[in-house]
Amino acid sequence: MGGGARMIVTIFIVCSIILPLASAKLGPQGLRVGFYEKSCPQAEQIVAEVVSEAYRKDPGVAAGFLRIFFHDCFVNGCDASILLDSIPSGEKVEKDSPANGKFLRGLEVIDTAKARLESECPGIVSCADTLSFATRDGSVLAGVPQYNMPGGRRDGLVSRAADIISNVPLAYAPIQQIAELFVKKGLTQEEMVVLTGAHSIGVAHCQNFAYRVNKYNDTFQTDPKLDDADSANIKSACQRQVSNEEIEKTTLPFDTHTPFKMDAGFYTNLFKGKGLIESDQAMALDPRTRPIVGRLAEDEGKWLNQFAMAMSRLAAVDVKTGSEGEIRKQCRSVNLENKGNTGIAQNLGKTNSDNNFDSSRTLIQASIPIQAIPLA
Repeated sequence: MGGGARMIVTIFIVCSIILPLASAKLGPQGLRVGFYEKSCPQAEQIVAEVVSEAYRKDPGVAAGFLRIFFHDCFVNGCDASILLDSIPSGEKVEKDSPANGKFLRGLEVIDTAKARLESECPGIVSCADTLSFATRDGSVLAGVPQYNMPGGRRDGLVSRAADIISNVPLAYAPIQQIAELFVKKGLTQEEMVVLTGAHSIGVAHCQNFAYRVNKYNDTFQTDPKLDDADSANIKSACQRQVSNEEIEKTTLPFDTHTPFKMDAGFYTNLFKGKGLIESDQAMALDPRTRPIVGRLAEDEGKWLNQFAMAMSRLAAVDVKTGSEGEIRKQCRSVNLENKGNTGIAQNLGKTNSDNNFDSSRTLIQASIPIQAIPLA
């Protein structure tokens, strides 16, 4: 690839365990629908009210939750490690990574929801579950069918910016590489395509796509896969004669027609060469994923249902339950009693990147369909 900054992009995704479970049944990793039924009966309602209030003021928070949630689950598992401002070791936290930092949106809404939960039920509801519920509620407000989100996650004690690079897909990464990352997290190739549909809403910053119109490679100044009108739009937005700081703040919507509504237009646009992010566009060109994109573009209802199911599956990635981690009193720092407890932190802070991963695994494993899993 040539030219331009290469930033990590959120191939956004959300999941909740969407098997039609009765609230008494356990889900993956011991998570359970209705987990706070007795200990904090109003928990999910409180989060839903906070999210609804925020969404009325700014519908863009739904996409913000999706980004936060995906980056949380894919890095340390769904343990709210992305919400930490600092850790006892003093290492740079996930928020400090260029992939997060300025691009995280909706953090203050999570803070508000957690504060209300602490007022109602002190020390009961984890930040990880608060984020999971908020992401589900934001997605539903944006058009995803209502689905159950199990609870029971506990909060991690470790957050490391260094863990981001190997665990979050790059905007220009090849499909094979991205699919292998999803397999590594226990998800499938089809779920990768389904969850990337989160880019039906929200925006991306110039750093994630401006290179496509600025010395793309040795042959082309502009990525030939780009629609001409979109190419001109990117140049107009990202090559203005303004300060670098101003360009860093500049965004374009993934979908210019319905930027706040989850719909299948995202997939239809990929066939028209209107994918803002190169790795998104590649899904409509690669023979392994093109048929999936086609099916989702043709049946919006099916995609929305699959999205909910996939969100549930994502929400169960490497969760901490039982006696692992803690229930934070506030989401930006570990509890006082765990500050300096590096033994526990090191043990519970292990991420997927600490494990050996056989990158030779093929996409045969990744292509298992998810139709058998009900909706989230």
